[in-house]
Amino acid sequence: MIEVQQITKRYGQHTALDRVSFSVAKGEVLAFLGPNGAGKTTTMRILTCFMPATEGTARVAGFDCADQPLEVKRRIGYLPETPPVYQELTVTEYLQFVGRLRGLSGKILTASMQREVERLGLGTVQHRLIGNLSRGYRQRVGLAQALLHDPPILILDEPTVGLDPKQILEIRELIKNLAGSHSVILSTHILPEATAVCQRVVIISGGRIVAEDTPEQLSARLRQSEKISLTLKSPAADTDSRLKSVQGVQNVFTSGAPGTFLLECELGRDVREEVARLAVTSGWGLLELKAISMTLEDVFLQLTRHEEGLAPDAVTAAAEPASQPA
Repeated sequence: MIEVQQITKRYGQHTALDRVSFSVAKGEVLAFLGPNGAGKTTTMRILTCFMPATEGTARVAGFDCADQPLEVKRRIGYLPETPPVYQELTVTEYLQFVGRLRGLSGKILTASMQREVERLGLGTVQHRLIGNLSRGYRQRVGLAQALLHDPPILILDEPTVGLDPKQILEIRELIKNLAGSHSVILSTHILPEATAVCQRVVIISGGRIVAEDTPEQLSARLRQSEKISLTLKSPAADTDSRLKSVQGVQNVFTSGAPGTFLLECELGRDVREEVARLAVTSGWGLLELKAISMTLEDVFLQLTRHEEGLAPDAVTAAAEPASQPA
């Protein structure tokens, strides 16, 4: 549904985007992650035909963003970071206005408005002026206008900013329910949000794509070892050295919690059974044994380190799949 090929955007001598390429399949929810100034909003503005790219091509639903902007706009719903609402209108008046701009009228417009008012919990405020609503409700009104014409493609820039925890969960659930029937690009700084609702992640830093995969695969590609957390009721003085003697265990570290150890093991090797057996036969009192996964936050920080001086090429190289043991 979305194809971006070698997009570059320059502002004078400054290159905001440098040969960016990615795609979004029909029904897929894609997270677009990156630090401030990485190029996320610039990419979205190109996809929504707000500005042209300096080089490269972007196609949405088969239409070129530069040459066929009206066809692209008919097929997308867009929520920028600041909701595009008119504060002097009521929620109902605003949605009617947006609906007419989208070519909706009569019973179709009424049904579309009612659907989004119910879906986004706007029933209690639909007759109030938008200017008198909270930041969270204005955000929901902005999302309602993006969904009003039931577009096949949604482009959402920080859609949960300003919402309370309950509203955030509701919007995340809505986005998950849109998967399959809509293609969604979700820009966010909230890493758990990407994990919760997105099937695939694109990480952009310094105007370049530094990684693109599922959160699980990104973690697998970047980790250099397996890590296990072990909690014992009565560890002995020689527990560290005996744990290190288990084949596949490379290092053992003690954590701040009493009786808790972090085991660093060979990549691709699961030593939990051997460790559990040792703990039980030694009488240490096994309380907890679990594998520790690399979080999306760990991946994000590792891939965007060049913001603090690491060269982009080095970061890209870090994202290459690690060699697996034979």
